[in-house]
Amino acid sequence: MEIIKPLGGEVSMQIEAPPEKIWALVSDVTRIGEFSPETFEAKWTHGATGPAVGARFKGHVKRNGVGPTYWTPCTVTKCEEPGADGQAQFEFSVGLDKNPVNNWGYRIAPSGTGSLVTEYFRLTPAWYLRAYWLVLGRLRGRTNERGMRTTLSRMKEVLER
Repeated sequence: MEIIKPLGGEVSMQIEAPPEKIWALVSDVTRIGEFSPETFEAKWTHGATGPAVGARFKGHVKRNGVGPTYWTPCTVTKCEEPGADGQAQFEFSVGLDKNPVNNWGYRIAPSGTGSLVTEYFRLTPAWYLRAYWLVLGRLRGRTNERGMRTTLSRMKEVLER
């Protein structure tokens, strides 16, 4: 039996804010440039004006914070506002609809006097992405985890003001 390591990673952080406030921030993709070290802006596209499953947007990315710089299409795949239990999730795929490269997302859960927020990414398990992950996965995974920690720390500063 072959053990396949996950093609992704995640970072969690306690934020002293209610799930509704955090949800409003993470699901407003137009604000990502305030927080992400790689994606410096995003715009809703194809008639979308806010978060909903199937809503499209494009992110303007500066890979590794230094380049190359490019626009990438994204589609919202999960859009669960905080329910009675306070749990919420916002996720989007990166790439063309029929051929996404990966998924990025946020899970929000009430915790203590605030919320536990988890940012995560998962590569699509296509053969070429498995090969990429085998060769560069550890390095890219560390870069992504550093970026997620930076993103969550910057969000925490804004949300806890």
